[in-house]
Amino acid sequence: MAFTIKTFAIAVALCALAAPAFAQNAATPWEIKPDTGYAYDKGGKTFSYKMGTSNAGELLKGAKKVPKGTLFFIGQNGQLYMRSGQYLEGDGKFKFGADQ
Repeated sequence: MAFTIKTFAIAVALCALAAPAFAQNAATPWEIKPDTGYAYDKGGKTFSYKMGTSNAGELLKGAKKVPKGTLFFIGQNGQLYMRSGQYLEGDGKFKFGADQ
């Protein structure tokens, strides 16, 4: 089963968004482990997979880099979204935080 970098990034985003620290407007770095693939399946579930290197070329076919400055979030409808562009205020606070 082949995974794309976009799928990997989306799954990681889901994990980060589910953390209570994020809800409290605290910026915390993601812990992305080497040799691990992260998936967000068609049913909306997340999974992690131990990866090997024997088919790394196939994994990269059709994969795209996630642009820096991309925000991932779950909408009120439970759907995963991504948004490129400004998401921090000039003072470094999260632009869409609960304290707005």
